[in-house]
This record gives sequence, C-alpha cells and structure tokens, in this order.
Amino acid sequence: MGDRVVKAVHGLRAVQPDAADEVAESARLRASEPREALLERYSAVMWVDSAAGATARRVLLRALCKSFGNGVRVGLGVLVLHPHTFEIGDAVFLGNQVYLQGRHDGRFVIGAHSWIGPQAYFDCRDTELGEYVGWGPGAKVLGSEHTGLPLDVPVIQTDLVIKPVRVLRWSDVGTNAVLLPGVTVGEGAIVGAGSIVPRDTRIDDYAVVSGVPVRFMYSRKGQPA
Repeated sequence: MGDRVVKAVHGLRAVQPDAADEVAESARLRASEPREALLERYSAVMWVDSAAGATARRVLLRALCKSFGNGVRVGLGVLVLHPHTFEIGDAVFLGNQVYLQGRHDGRFVIGAHSWIGPQAYFDCRDTELGEYVGWGPGAKVLGSEHTGLPLDVPVIQTDLVIKPVRVLRWSDVGTNAVLLPGVTVGEGAIVGAGSIVPRDTRIDDYAVVSGVPVRFMYSRKGQPA
C-alpha cells in the first residue's frame, strides 16, 4: 500500500479573535486576584474534559501569562510553573500533559501557530520558539544544568548554569528528541525523532539532523518541491 498524503490542519488554521467577554474576564481576574489564587483555579480545571474546561484553562492562562494570543488551545493536564514569564502567540496548540517549567526571572516564548505535542517538557528558563514550529510528543528541552563543582558537595547543591535555547521559525523537532542547554535550531531545520542535540550546538538553517548525538544528514535546500 502506497503512502497517503493529506492536507495539514493546524498550520493552516486561520486565527479568529477570542470572544470579547472571555478576554475581559481574563483582564478582570488578572487585576483582582493574586497569582497564587489564579494558579489554584487553573489546577481545578486542568483535567476538565469539556468545552467549558478548555475555555476556563484559556481564560486563566491569559490572566497568568505575560502575553497570550488568540485561538490558543490548551489540552488536558498542561502544567505551568511561573507562567507570568510566558509569552504565547496566536493559534498555539499545547497538547495533553505538556509541562512548561519556567523560572521566576526567566523568559519563555512560543511563537504563533506553533504546535506542542503531548507530554513535551520544557525547562524554559530562557527559551524561545519561533512561529510555525512543530514540537513532537515527548520531546524535551533542558535549558540549565548544575556545574557539579565543587566536588565535595552533592551535584544538586552546586550552582545552576542557565543557557538560552532557541528554536527558529518553521523548524520541526521530532518525537522524543532532547535539546540540551545552549542549543540553537536553525530556521526550517528538522531534528529527527529520538535525537539528542548536545549542549551549545548550532543546527544550520534547513538542515536535517538525526542521531545520538545528532549528525548532519542533508540540507532541505535544493530538495525537490
């Protein structure tokens, strides 16, 4: 049986403004309730599998985040830490059980129309995804690591080094791939499923990489349309 090609869905979805009353409710909550209370309310609706639950998650995250676009879809069990540092663009999809672990003084950006697969994990202390990024289920970002020094104390007691992770627009990160601190994925690049991108690696624009650790496979430039 031959390959079956179907049209993309998420990446072609038009952005419609969210309902005015929904946006107004987010603004009211942001102005009237402390962050801790909003997080408790969000926790109460994380697993509500209905249209009302999805709306409630969106309303509360808009109130909590630094910025929050139109048409964002928030799946079941999406966990957030320090969402006041998050900037989420229009038409972003957050799949079930995604975990976004920010830092109180960090920055996390998800560009418009990006798709984050279920059970993805982001150590998003200084992380930026561009527009139209595809992020496979279970793929992970590690944006920090312990120095491991001095040697006479447990590793988890040593200082953390936070390095920026950048995933440029139009790129795609495969299922269960892992990006380590300091990684940059170039525009339109593809990281193969299950790959590990070592710390401080810069993947060229439109490159296809795969493996543990990743190695260059070929460039998408010049490929048949």
